[in-house]
Amino acid sequence: MMKRIGGVLTVVLGLIVVANALPPDQPFMEAARTDLQRARAELQHATRDKAGHRGKAVNLVSQAIGQVTAGIDYAKRHNHAAPDQPHMQAALDALRSAQTNLDKATADKGGHRAKAMDLVKQAIDEVKLGIEAAR
Repeated sequence: MMKRIGGVLTVVLGLIVVANALPPDQPFMEAARTDLQRARAELQHATRDKAGHRGKAVNLVSQAIGQVTAGIDYAKRHNHAAPDQPHMQAALDALRSAQTNLDKATADKGGHRAKAMDLVKQAIDEVKLGIEAAR
């Protein structure tokens, strides 16, 4: 039983590493917001002698940041971004890769390879079900 728990923990820890290595769920929107925040900071540090244009630009950029943030929030609430789907898909890809590597490994592993293969298959099935449940 402890060996099975150890195998499950290894798979789970591997999935956590993969999930943490992924880009944000909405990389372009989040990158745009970061760019806008940087532009606003630069505008705020510029001298004020711009006939009011600097101030108008700061206001417009602030409004754009608000709209980008609202778009990110809207997509999350309406499942357009499917917040966990990139992570679930990456986990599925990692599990399939592990499955392929386990298939290629020699069988003389004291039964541990076979148990790991079974656990990985179960994990793949659960991830697929999770992806479907979120749709």
